Amino acid sequence: MARTEIVTITNMCMIYDGTRVLVQDRNDPQWPGLTFPGGHVEKGESFTDAVIREVREETGLEISAPRLCGIKDWTNDDGARYMVLFYKTDKFEGTLTSSDEGEVYWLELSELKQRPLANGMDKMLEVFLNDDLSEHFFYKENGKWVEELK
Repeated sequence: MARTEIVTITNMCMIYDGTRVLVQDRNDPQWPGLTFPGGHVEKGESFTDAVIREVREETGLEISAPRLCGIKDWTNDDGARYMVLFYKTDKFEGTLTSSDEGEVYWLELSELKQRPLANGMDKMLEVFLNDDLSEHFFYKENGKWVEELK
């Protein structure tokens, strides 16, 4: 078995202020619904710098001290792995501004699951909120996707 693989690395950040979280209502028809801001890690960029940059680009906010709190990962049919690094922080400043990615706004955390979430966001939210979980993992078994929280 090969010890190296092609990997796409992305991030997502839960920014919270007391009982409120910052959500993004995505414009992408391939993955619509509410999620947290984030995006791709660029070649040579640190993971932390990438999540700070993506949050700034998508929300106008400058976050600090993002804490890695989990991952989501799977291997696509072409054999390439896809990873989403989950971060969270309550340290931010600036003026909230939506981007082409979607509208951003504050929402009570207790209301989030009653809203139209992006596909898989309900499971990702469990990893963000449960300190006993660290991974949302997908794999194919008999041609069907199986997901596990670990």
